[in-house]
Amino acid sequence: MIGIYLCDDEEAVRHQIQTALERKILAENYDMKVVCSAASARELLAAAEGERRGIYFLDVELKDGEWDGFRLGQELRRRDPHGTLVYITSYGDLAWRTFQYHLEAFDYIIKVPEQIGPSVSQCLGEIQLHLLAERKDPAEMFTLRTGETVRHVPLRDILFFETAPIPHHVFLHTSNSRMDFLGSLNELENRLGNRFVRVHRAYLVAMDKIDAVDLKHNKLWAGGRECLLSRAGKAELRKKMGGSQ
Repeated sequence: MIGIYLCDDEEAVRHQIQTALERKILAENYDMKVVCSAASARELLAAAEGERRGIYFLDVELKDGEWDGFRLGQELRRRDPHGTLVYITSYGDLAWRTFQYHLEAFDYIIKVPEQIGPSVSQCLGEIQLHLLAERKDPAEMFTLRTGETVRHVPLRDILFFETAPIPHHVFLHTSNSRMDFLGSLNELENRLGNRFVRVHRAYLVAMDKIDAVDLKHNKLWAGGRECLLSRAGKAELRKKMGGSQ
């Protein structure tokens, strides 16, 4: 059974979210349970001790001493690298903050009273589909070690790999995160096969994430991010695009 943990210092909001979660679990017969509905970070962390694949609904604007939602997310990510983080917030545009804190948030739910319940219910349904897809094909995950933490990233979420300034290190880019790990693009190119294309000595890009290519200025965009394109990369890209037709 997968544990769900909720932290929000507004009792009314917390009750609304918990009710929506429990109704969805009951209606869909999910193998999940709301283990903790907490007003403080410490209460949630104590309840989640030892959790290894939890689901966490966290208030961003948590007023709990030195704890806010992002710091709590960082600590949960350290303890439970496979966990799913969902942020509850009064503000809409927070993706850049999760990038800043090196967090991968599954979703953001806005605190609009009449929308919280349906949004939470829909989010939990999407998490369930995501978990089922992971179990069905574990080979579709990319595993890396960053610091002391082992991370598993779905291949479908990866935009590109980039050579890092530190020797023998690589950046993995998704739409809302960047992870630094020990590796080389040559090894990754051989390992990942035709789903990725080496467009430059410093870039290995997911074929299905390429949005646009500017051959004149030697650039391309993957998931809205700019990457360099070399002469050899152009040839490799043409070959793979032709081979996929």
